[in-house]
Amino acid sequence: MTLTTTNRPSRSASGAVVPVLAFAGIVVAVMQTLLVPVIKDLPLLLDTTPSNATWVLTSTLLSGAVATPIMGRLGDLYGKRRMLIASLTVMVAGALLSAFTSALLAMIVGRTLQGFAMGAIPLGIGLMRDMLPREKLGSSMALMSSSIGVGGGLALPAAALVAQHTDWHALFYGAAGLGVLAIVLTLLTVPESPMRAAGSFDLPGALGLSAGLVLFLLPITKGSDWGWSSPTTLGLFAAAVVVLLLWGLMELRSKAPLVDLRTTARREVLLTNLASIMVGVAFYVVSLVLPQLLQLPTATGYGLGQSMVVAGLCVAPLGLTMMFTAPVYARLSARYGPRTTLVIGLVVIAIGYGGGLGLMDAAWQTVLTSVMLGAGIGLAYSSLPALIVGAVPAAETGAANGLNTLMRSIGTSVSSAVIGMVLANTAHQVNGVAVPTMHGFRVSFLIATGAVAVGLVLALCLPRPARSTAPQLRASSEEDANLSRAQEVLGGFRGRVLDAAGAPVA
Repeated sequence: MTLTTTNRPSRSASGAVVPVLAFAGIVVAVMQTLLVPVIKDLPLLLDTTPSNATWVLTSTLLSGAVATPIMGRLGDLYGKRRMLIASLTVMVAGALLSAFTSALLAMIVGRTLQGFAMGAIPLGIGLMRDMLPREKLGSSMALMSSSIGVGGGLALPAAALVAQHTDWHALFYGAAGLGVLAIVLTLLTVPESPMRAAGSFDLPGALGLSAGLVLFLLPITKGSDWGWSSPTTLGLFAAAVVVLLLWGLMELRSKAPLVDLRTTARREVLLTNLASIMVGVAFYVVSLVLPQLLQLPTATGYGLGQSMVVAGLCVAPLGLTMMFTAPVYARLSARYGPRTTLVIGLVVIAIGYGGGLGLMDAAWQTVLTSVMLGAGIGLAYSSLPALIVGAVPAAETGAANGLNTLMRSIGTSVSSAVIGMVLANTAHQVNGVAVPTMHGFRVSFLIATGAVAVGLVLALCLPRPARSTAPQLRASSEEDANLSRAQEVLGGFRGRVLDAAGAPVA
């Protein structure tokens, strides 16, 4: 179905490629985390109702979910570097629009445009696969994959500091500036990938997937407002099932589908994507619970009474630890493979949540929990793209990693909805205000532990990699493609190989 070109990159990859691509991923994470410190103030800032204000967050989630697989496929077809720059450019435009407005509709449009930057993660991973040698690929993909957590961990206290001391629109100016910097650095240091998939862009498939994702994610994010048993919520879920089934049938009949469902149905790809959902759930629970626990007043009897900035600093080790696990992942993966490393990461996450149940009495305890969970999530996140890259053709890495990133996004969306419902249903009313309880926090951690257990079962069901008898020094997609082409050219060749004296050697 797909072919690849073997032209050389426009220029050789420099040592700056990996940090620049990782920086682009961090910029995307900053964009996602930007409004977390001011969530509770959005209705006042935008002069609207709390229900309407949530669209500012929901719009980014929906556009990111739609853009991730689409931008990945466009990168496979027309160039991953080109699409990476396009994603960041759309994000900058959205950030500038949001920076100049306090109107709800314009803010929603701006945040929708910012969500398109989510495509940068699979595009960056695809570029690394196409250009880097095997000995550098593991740690580089690990850093790119964990950049979401790194950026989120760093952005939370920084955004809180800005929101407390300046006009909140400065958050968007900062995001736009980071986006422009990422674009400039990409133009200067990252060469275009030589890999191309054959065929044309599957526009009907893109529209069908977009419609199905919106119909599925919309009731997940708004179900608590509309009611989980309301006709609107149930109707949208039913419509999502119908649309996605029809989309799947259409993709199976397409000669150049947006998502190759036959490849996606392979055991290793399917199980990895399902495990990605569970890791996404686990990642978001700590991001929802710890900041609230830290900021609740001590008068509640369990709140830690910290400021917004201190709460962000206590959670920041989550992202920092994810960054420092990249070289650890590379060593573990080189020795045991990404499957075993994923299992180790999930076990560490389970220990983190289990221990976290008893570490909620002081700010320093939340730091320990953040470090433990960051280590586990970093190992797990780093393993996922390696498993996908090893299971799909080189020309499909953009679309395949885009789908995998989408699975993680679905996990975070489900986590947000479920944990939000748990905290709301266990909350106490204090002067008309719903205050989360310690019971709700602990139930949330137990849910995360359950998700990790499911992910662990899925990871253990992944096929074990075949042992290689000879070391492989490179595994860039370009050399894979060259080898494949050489095999095709020489497939019909017959003869003997002679040494300088004319004696046969093969």
